[in-house]
Amino acid sequence: MNARRSRHAPLAKPDTATGRVYEGIYDAVLERRLAPGDRLREEELALGFGVSRTVVRQALQRLAQDRVIELQHNHGARVPEPGLDEAVHVFEARRVVECEIARRLGGRLDQAQLAELHALADAEAAADGRGDRAQAVRLSGEFHRALARMHGNPVFLRLLDGLLPTTSMLMALSQAGGGRVCVAHRHVELIAAMAGSPAGAAAEMRRHLVELERSLTRTLRPARGPAPRQTPGQTPSPRFGRAPRPSRD
Repeated sequence: MNARRSRHAPLAKPDTATGRVYEGIYDAVLERRLAPGDRLREEELALGFGVSRTVVRQALQRLAQDRVIELQHNHGARVPEPGLDEAVHVFEARRVVECEIARRLGGRLDQAQLAELHALADAEAAADGRGDRAQAVRLSGEFHRALARMHGNPVFLRLLDGLLPTTSMLMALSQAGGGRVCVAHRHVELIAAMAGSPAGAAAEMRRHLVELERSLTRTLRPARGPAPRQTPGQTPSPRFGRAPRPSRD
């Protein structure tokens, strides 16, 4: 089974050009190929995806609705630069959603589901070990999405999809400021807790999310300079290409 993020956005249909652009930008934000503060120019995106500017504009509108990007009057689209206050709000929401998911799954996962989680945790640790931080962050998000998917409530999954891009951007800002976020070991501990009681699984999820939040709020810097601008006519960056997806077969 492929570790690729499932089609998640209720407004974006992946079998359309708009959905393809939506997913490409979403993945680029989640994997930090687009950095906080980066501008998204319709002409460059249309050229990179091989679609019209109308299609790009529709995808950007949907991404803005899902708070993956922000649209600024007379300034176009950009990747948000979340601050400490937003970090607090995001992780408060994640604890509400994900601790409940863990509580309901505790002691109820079958061997195939546990094996899937172990495969994701192993792939994340391997990516982190070889210095591929973008892939490690993507796999970390996929691990949490897998739990939400196993729970089976599509509303929880949509809520988590709206929170993961901000988490990834916070991690990008933290690392740009000299910080290092390293909590992959918590996923192994979380899997062990998921095999136990519901209360133990929820408690371990809370510990995991609190540790991640503290690592970000400890290292984030409030002052950030503007993102570099591309010069007119520059070839669009290949930031929307697909990263290799590890297999879970």
